[in-house]
Amino acid sequence: MAEPAPRPKIRVLLVDDHQVVRRGLRTFLEVQDDIEVVGEAGDGEEGVARAEELRPDVVLMDIKMPGTDGIDALRRLRERGNPARVLIVTSFTEQRTVVPALRAGAAGYVYKDIDPDALAGAIRSVHAGHVLLQPEVAGVLLAQDEAPSTSRGGALTEREREVLGLIADGRSNREIARALVLSEKTVKTHVSNILMKLDLADRTQAALWAVRHGLTEA
Repeated sequence: MAEPAPRPKIRVLLVDDHQVVRRGLRTFLEVQDDIEVVGEAGDGEEGVARAEELRPDVVLMDIKMPGTDGIDALRRLRERGNPARVLIVTSFTEQRTVVPALRAGAAGYVYKDIDPDALAGAIRSVHAGHVLLQPEVAGVLLAQDEAPSTSRGGALTEREREVLGLIADGRSNREIARALVLSEKTVKTHVSNILMKLDLADRTQAALWAVRHGLTEA
């Protein structure tokens, strides 16, 4: 009996203006059996160009870089419809950087002092469709005034809240349909209604909203 074909590796692009940081990340990630570093960039503008050229699965992106910073690079990638999942890896902990990054479409936000094995796990997690926040980052988000968004959440039906929780767990529309015994078309309608009611741009923002409001066990 033929052995199953090996799983394709997670293709990662490193975007950071410090060469020593990129070198350290590459050295560690290249020993992971399921992760491949396909390229590097020294600023946001180069990062966007490389992401368009290489089409990585995951981009590790710093926030503060000369010229085009990480948040602007995130926005450009989303505008171009680039499917890469972006994991912010930075030393900046302030709310003024965390919140804009997540609103711009980041799939996760971790600090540079993260344990190396935890970073590899974070890459796998965001690649699988999950939203990944270190506890300290989640604390920053929870410290915000939640009244407006919580009020909007009250407009969701019970079924929409179930769908939203599954989105936050990284489930696709097909998987949600199977879990709730619905058609994919019905799930797609629920997702559209959720985004409209919560005034959100995409599934990543919806997943973040669900995490912040306790609709998932993540």
